[in-house]
Amino acid sequence: MAPESDSRGRFYVRVYYEDTDHGGVVYHANYLRFMERARTEMLRERGLELDRLEKEDGVVFAVRRAQLDFRAPARFNQHLRIDTRVNEIRPLRMRFVQQIFAEEVLLCIGEIEVACLAAQNFRPTPIPVSIVTAFSSTLTHENA
Repeated sequence: MAPESDSRGRFYVRVYYEDTDHGGVVYHANYLRFMERARTEMLRERGLELDRLEKEDGVVFAVRRAQLDFRAPARFNQHLRIDTRVNEIRPLRMRFVQQIFAEEVLLCIGEIEVACLAAQNFRPTPIPVSIVTAFSSTLTHENA
C-alpha cells in the first residue's frame, strides 16, 4: 500500500487472542508492538530495510522514549489501523506520532522517539542521509 505522503504511513493488524488479557482486552504493552511493526513497515514502503541499514550503513535504532495515551480499549479479533507520522528528524534521533484506531474510534496515541546507534558499539551516530532524504521534503512543509 502506498503511503499517504512522504512522512506518513498506514498499517493494519488484527488483534489475536495472544494479544489480550483474560477479559479479551489488548494488554497495554502490545500497543508498543503494533506501533513497532507500523514504523518498520513505513520504512520498508520507502525502500529502507532495517537489516540493510545495519549491514550497509552500520546503524540500528533503539527506542529512547515512549509516551502512550490510552483512550479506549482494543479487543480480541478487532481490525486495527495504525497511522504513523514522522514528526521530527534530528541528527541523532527521530520522533514519530502514532495513532491506533478500531474503525474510526481512536484507541491510543503514541509518541515514540528512536535513537540512531552505531551497530558496532551502540553509541549515538548520525541518521543516514537515505532516511533524512526519504522524509525531509514533507517534514519541511508540515513543521513550518
